[in-house]
Amino acid sequence: MTRRILVTGGAGYIGSHVVRQLGEAGQYIVVLDNLTKGFREAVLYGELVVGDTGDRDLVSRLLVEHSIDTVMHFAALTIVPDSVADPLEYYRNNTCSTRNLLECSARAGVKYFVFSSTAAVYGMPAEPLATEDTPTVPINPYGTSKLMSEWMLRDLAIASDLRYVALRYFNVAGCDPEGRIGQSTPAATLLIKVACEVAVGKRDSLSIFGTDYPTTDGTGVRDYIHVEDLADAHLKALNYLERGGESTTLNCGYGHGFSVREVIEAVEKASGEQLAVVESPRRAGDPPSLIAGADRIRSVLGWSPRYDDIDLIVNTALLWERKLAARSD
Repeated sequence: MTRRILVTGGAGYIGSHVVRQLGEAGQYIVVLDNLTKGFREAVLYGELVVGDTGDRDLVSRLLVEHSIDTVMHFAALTIVPDSVADPLEYYRNNTCSTRNLLECSARAGVKYFVFSSTAAVYGMPAEPLATEDTPTVPINPYGTSKLMSEWMLRDLAIASDLRYVALRYFNVAGCDPEGRIGQSTPAATLLIKVACEVAVGKRDSLSIFGTDYPTTDGTGVRDYIHVEDLADAHLKALNYLERGGESTTLNCGYGHGFSVREVIEAVEKASGEQLAVVESPRRAGDPPSLIAGADRIRSVLGWSPRYDDIDLIVNTALLWERKLAARSD
């Protein structure tokens, strides 16, 4: 069935990949993005409206004019250190704007809501494997802003007919394997993108924060999920809701991880370049290992990842970085 979908933040890294998959599936799409972090050229399907999720009049008009029945909400600020430096901006942009979107959605009779959440809601879990039942104790304003949004969504679903899926992302990486869109975020902090930027000469070096963790090689271990598989999870979430599925919250990861050194080795292998690496002290708030308990998303959504391969993830990320580098030459 063709749905009428509003995608907030659909010009950003993850949102644009979801929009592309929705478009390829024949869905009716309206993208709302203020383009502060997103890119107009990344929106390959649907109508792009330049505006802010916190603009109540604009959001209400779009929902009504386009008879929107589904919202996929990606619009957010996502840089953890920035959230610590400017917490109120994160609560304004992430939490207050989500509240506005939810209020407008409820008034317009939106049926389904798919929310972009984060593993940052878990903070520093006691165990390396974080399941959906792991206590949520975020340690930075970014994680807190997302958890507050989850709570609002949960409470609205109890009080109304709206049903939702909240997806808690682990470490998203990689790009469209065909090179049409990718991660263009300036001053990115995600390891694989940063390492690929070093490989193409955009950065001079890469820092390893902590080499004395209780892991196989002393560096932090994370669960890296390819953006294509993550985007597919959003489409599976919508299918689940269409079939009458109850509101739920699910981890998005593969259930296993790679260390920082293993990621660097994969980038060096793909690029044929040895990366300049700087070993630095641990950062406060970085757990030694954080892996997704990923059984529930497979059973609930019938999700089966196709890109669970660190070399494939790195190769697609490197392909995109080379494309960006060629544009700037």
